[in-house]
Amino acid sequence: MEIVSKLKEKGYLQGLEFTIFIVGSRKMRIEDDFGSGKWQILAPNLKIYGFDADEDACLIANENLKQRNINWWEKHFPLALSESPTEKTLYVTKGIDCTSLYEPNHEYLQRFAGFGEHFELDFSVEIETTTLDIFCQQENITEIDFLSIDVQGAELDVVKGALHLLSKTILALELEVEFTKMYKNQPLFSDIDIFLQPYDFSLFDLIMEHPMCRRPRSVSEIYSKEKTGQLLWADALYLRDIFLSPSSIFKTQPQQLLKLACISDILGYPDYAVEILLFLTKQHGNNPAYNFSELTKFY
Repeated sequence: MEIVSKLKEKGYLQGLEFTIFIVGSRKMRIEDDFGSGKWQILAPNLKIYGFDADEDACLIANENLKQRNINWWEKHFPLALSESPTEKTLYVTKGIDCTSLYEPNHEYLQRFAGFGEHFELDFSVEIETTTLDIFCQQENITEIDFLSIDVQGAELDVVKGALHLLSKTILALELEVEFTKMYKNQPLFSDIDIFLQPYDFSLFDLIMEHPMCRRPRSVSEIYSKEKTGQLLWADALYLRDIFLSPSSIFKTQPQQLLKLACISDILGYPDYAVEILLFLTKQHGNNPAYNFSELTKFY
C-alpha cells in the first residue's frame, strides 16, 4: 500500500470518503474485520456498511464496535439482500457459515471429505428480502466504492439487486464464487463472470487461500498434497477497468478514478493503480488535485 500511503502523505486524499458494503458481514475471522485490517489506511474517511440475515450477529457486531475506540464509521444491518424485495426461504445449516438462500446439495457434497455436519440443515425459515438499490435509495446513499459479497451461492442475486449502483458507482467487487453446484440451482462463477462483463469489470484474481476451497473425494484415502482435491470455490476479485470502453463515464470522473487507484493498491495491484494515476495526470493534470507526475515518476 505504498502508493496510498504517499497519496495520503501528500494530501491528495484529503476530504475523499470511501464507502465499503459487506454483504454477509458476520465476523468469523480476523480478516473479516475490514476497518482494522488493510482498509484502515483510509480512516477516518472510511464508512463500512455490513449486512447479515442474522439479527443477533448484527447486534453483536454493533455492540462490539461501541466498545472499541474505532476511528472509522461502521454499522451492521439485519437485512437479507437479493435481486428483488420478496419472501424467500433461508436454509440455516449446522455450520452457520454455510447458511444460504439456496438449499445445500447434500447428495453432491457427500462425495467430498471434510465438510462434516457443516452443510446439514438445522432448520429453514421464511424471510423478507430487499435489494442494495432500495436500501441505498432509502438511506440517501449515492455511492459504493467497494462491494464484498459472501452469501453462499446467492452472490449473483445480490448483484442483480444493485444494477443502478453497479452501472454508476461501484469500483471493485469481491465475491465468493462456486465452480460446482454446492447448493441446488445456484449460479456459478461462469454466470457471475458473464453478467459483470458488460459493466466493464475485469477479473483480477481468484483467491484460493482457504483450505476448504479444494476438497478430496470422501471415498479415497489418496489425494495430492499439492492440490488437495477438486477446486470447489474461491473469492473472485473484480476491478472496474476504465480502459475496456472508449466511452466509459468513469474517464470523466477524476475523483472516482483516484478512488479506484487507491482501492487497486490496497487490494494488491499497484501496477493498475499506477496506470490509473498516469491517465489522471494526462487527462486531468491541469487540476493540481489530479496531477501525480511527481509521484508516478518513481514507478
